[in-house]
Order: sequence, then structure tokens, then C-alpha cells
Amino acid sequence: MKAHHRFALALAGALLLTNLPAHAASLAERYDALRAEQPKLQLRDAARTLNVSEANLLAVGIGKTVTRLQEGENVPREIMRRALDLGTVMALTRNDNGVLERTGVATRLKPQEEIVGLDADKEKEREARLRNIAGGYLGGEIDLRFTFKNWKYAFAVVQPGKDGVLTRSLQFFDTHGNAAHKIYVKSEAGVPVFDKLVAEFRNPVQGAELKVAPASARAAEKPDSAVDIKEFQLAWNELTDVHQFNRLLSEFGVSREQAMRLAPASAVQRVAPLAVRQLLEESARQKLDIMAFLGNESTIQIFSGKVNKVQAAGGWFNVLDPEFNLHLRDQAFNSGYVIKRAGVTSVEFFDQNGELVVSFFGVRERNKPQPQSWVDMTAALPKPGNAVRQASR
Repeated sequence: MKAHHRFALALAGALLLTNLPAHAASLAERYDALRAEQPKLQLRDAARTLNVSEANLLAVGIGKTVTRLQEGENVPREIMRRALDLGTVMALTRNDNGVLERTGVATRLKPQEEIVGLDADKEKEREARLRNIAGGYLGGEIDLRFTFKNWKYAFAVVQPGKDGVLTRSLQFFDTHGNAAHKIYVKSEAGVPVFDKLVAEFRNPVQGAELKVAPASARAAEKPDSAVDIKEFQLAWNELTDVHQFNRLLSEFGVSREQAMRLAPASAVQRVAPLAVRQLLEESARQKLDIMAFLGNESTIQIFSGKVNKVQAAGGWFNVLDPEFNLHLRDQAFNSGYVIKRAGVTSVEFFDQNGELVVSFFGVRERNKPQPQSWVDMTAALPKPGNAVRQASR
């Protein structure tokens, strides 16, 4: 049979399966059909198309390319602690409209360092931070912040990559089946460590059935009129550290983007959603050291350093550097803000659902003011309604 005839038959079969009712074809069959139609479709987008969670779709491969790992309150933390032995890895954290990928080696904390810098007057915060430390990952090349209480499912995945070489990864998901974090082994020395870890944490039950909870409805914002705006603005101006901001939101019961509306005069300046392109272009052109924060309800990943290659492609705006990739579906951005808190300037971008996608800071030395070049660059970002310069790279 000629090659083009075989392709036509395969495509016809794929379309037939896709148009069948959900009960007439297994999830595996529907996924195979979808991949035949769209071979470059990412797992998360495929899951959305098939109306299942990403964890459910990955579990289709159990017994082939996927091994289900143990579950339990402390298991994810212990797996991540053991993952420190993998050496060079690529750490991937994402949300609906952004992906941050960083390749490097995670820093391991010394035992006595696990409590350094904790606020002794805030015992609950101290305990929460201790629960979310996995023996490392604070600073350095792989810089992560965990909320382990939201982690639920863990899998080990071994499958051919784009170049045909086997890829090995640990993939974690929350109670709703959304990706919490993923780690890819990037060195030969890490392979036996990976294999040993998988053998030790292998779940005795290798079934694909997951008890995925439905996504919770987004809580409605408190009406602005119900907020003591004067006190809120006073508390904002009294911040001495940007890390106190989440506590401020909780204290006044406001959402993050709502806080942008209620902020003190001159503390927040709205910018065009696509200003993220100019921010990254100018950071690359001026060789500025920046910090990018991107995460979800389970993990936040932080990149610190310079960016070089930026490029728009396939509906995403990207940083494509050897050890750092950032992918932003900026067409889904709805708003952006330059924010001044506790003497620090940052830029945040929100999607159409009011969810924070990504935030940026200028890198500064301890006990020194932030670079003026960063402040000037953020002040020049286009405002809503102004044209945004197209990416030149």
C-alpha cells in the first residue's frame, strides 16, 4: 500500500473515533485519534479537548510508559527530597497560560539552614514553611516554592522524546488532576537514581482509576464597597517587605487583581497586556538581570538572570535560551500592572479569569536599591490602548 494511502486511512480512522460518542471509544482510543490529528498537541491541551484532567490522560499510559507512584500526605515531599540526587534536571511549572522551564542543579540545604529566616513571631507561618521544604530548591538554578497540601498524584514517565531518545520524568498533579510540577532527568548519572527512586516509591496498585475532584468554582470577589479602602491603602504603604503582600490580601479579604484597583495613588500603573513582549525584549536588549515568577496553586518556580532570545511563535511569546524557557500565551492576557510595594517595583500580568499568570522583578543585591534601569524600563511600558512594539527576534 502506498504511503499516502496509509496516511489517508489512518486519518479517516482518527476522525471516525473522534466523532464517536465518549462511551463508544475508550479514552486511550480517543487520545490516539486526537494525536493522529494533532501530533504536536501538548498533554494539557489534549486533556482539555477530551474533557478529562491531565492526570487522567497521563494515567492511560500506566503499564506502558507510565508508572503510578505512591500517594500520601508526606509522599510528594519525600519524592522531591530524593529528587535532589538526580543532578541536572529540567524543572517545569505551568498554569493555563504560562510555562516556565529551567535546567540546572537544585541547591541542597544543610539541616540547620531549614529554619533560617523564619519569623519566630509567626509560628503558624513557620510551621507551614517547614512543611513545604523538601531539603532544598530555595535559590540557585532550580528555585521552587511548594504547597504540598495541594499535591495528590505522582507518576514516573519513561517515553521516547522528539529525538527518539528516552526521556525520564517525575510528574505531579493536584486533587483536580492539574499539573503541579514536573522534573525531567537531564544527565546519564541521574538515570540509576531515577530508576531506584521509582522502584522505591512504586504504587502497589498500578490502575488508571483516579479519584479526581471537580474543579472548585472561583470565589466571587468581595464588593469594593465592602472593603475599608482607606485602611487598606494605609496598610499597603506600611509594607516593609514584598513578602508581606499575601498577608495583606488575606487580612482585607481581597483578590490580587482587586488589590490593584484599590491600591494607593501612584502605587499601581496599568499597562497593556501585550506589554510583556516589550518587557522581555528590553530586558534582553539591555541585558538586565530579572526575576520571573510563574506558578499554580501547588508550585511556584522562579528564574533569576538574563534573557537573550525572545520570539513569538505558535500563539505564544517565548524566551528560548539554552537553560531557560518561558512560554506565555499572552493573547489570553487581560491586564497588566506595574506595582510599587515596600520600595520594590514589579510587573504582573493576569488572564481573562483574573488569575495571575506571571510576574517580574528586577534583580537587586541585598540591602541595595533596585537597579534604576529596571525602574525606567517598567515606567516606559505601553499603557492600555497604546501600540505595543512587535517582537524583533
